[in-house]
Amino acid sequence: MSSTAPLLDCEPTALTFRRDVYQGLAGDRKSLPCKYLYDHRGSQLFDAICELEEYYPTRTELSILRDNVGEIVATLPDDSVLVEPGSGSSLKTRLVLDAAKQLAAYVPVDISREHLRQSAEQLAAHYTELAILPVCADFTQPFDLPDAIDDDQTSTVYFPGSTIGNFHPDEAVELLSTWNRLSNHAALLIGFDLRKETATLEAAYDDAAGVTAKFSLNLLVRINRELDGDFRIEHFRHRARYNAEAGRIEIDIVSQRAQQVLIGERTFDFAEGEPIRTEYSYKYTIDGFAELAAEASWQLDRSWTDAQNRFAVVHFLPTE
Repeated sequence: MSSTAPLLDCEPTALTFRRDVYQGLAGDRKSLPCKYLYDHRGSQLFDAICELEEYYPTRTELSILRDNVGEIVATLPDDSVLVEPGSGSSLKTRLVLDAAKQLAAYVPVDISREHLRQSAEQLAAHYTELAILPVCADFTQPFDLPDAIDDDQTSTVYFPGSTIGNFHPDEAVELLSTWNRLSNHAALLIGFDLRKETATLEAAYDDAAGVTAKFSLNLLVRINRELDGDFRIEHFRHRARYNAEAGRIEIDIVSQRAQQVLIGERTFDFAEGEPIRTEYSYKYTIDGFAELAAEASWQLDRSWTDAQNRFAVVHFLPTE
């Protein structure tokens, strides 16, 4: 029978959220951490983004998994643990779990408690022979594996969806280093987006139906609800641009007019056209990412791509 451990809850507090918002909006160049995009509504909107025609990463990565699932799950040792930071709805993970009968446990890690709880319950009902051990945490910070996992069990960190691109290269190295130390016997299975033409990239992050814009602006809705803000959502817009020199998509929420916003007891001034940077999405080559991972003591083992070379799924082992 399946087992679902009580949710290990390390969700960031309202105090931490307020501190990060105040700090991000007080600077000369305003910014907000992208992790706060993923409240329950934000997670639902991101799931909808993954279904869009313009948003190729999800369906491309799924095609890679379907075409190579046998080789991919062969990298997972018997009686091992699959740990997924930023698990969301675990859509792509189901392809892996369906084929990897040798796994002992799956540990979904997500910052949205309610979204995680619902997903874990659904997974436990479907995978009746697999231990589902959810952890509600900010995966950008160190977190502990559940007590049900033995110290000598092998763990593979599974990080699909090109989320690693949301981190500056030096931040990515730090994150990958943290996962290298997650257990005594760790491996890494990661997906990342490959460099391509500007039009394709910008359309993926600014779709014609405006779903990505709703996802972006939902962060202001969340601040209004949780931090007593008074953002006028209609006075801001979503913007996504590709910076070819830096090799990254840059996503902003842009003020449409000169205005003031009250959050709690603090007032923030916005000039017309002033952006709030919410997200980066770096694009890589396989060789370039392997060099970055090497700085975190990971060595390339296997890689898989689609026929158009749009996306990559790569397996890394710790450097000996």
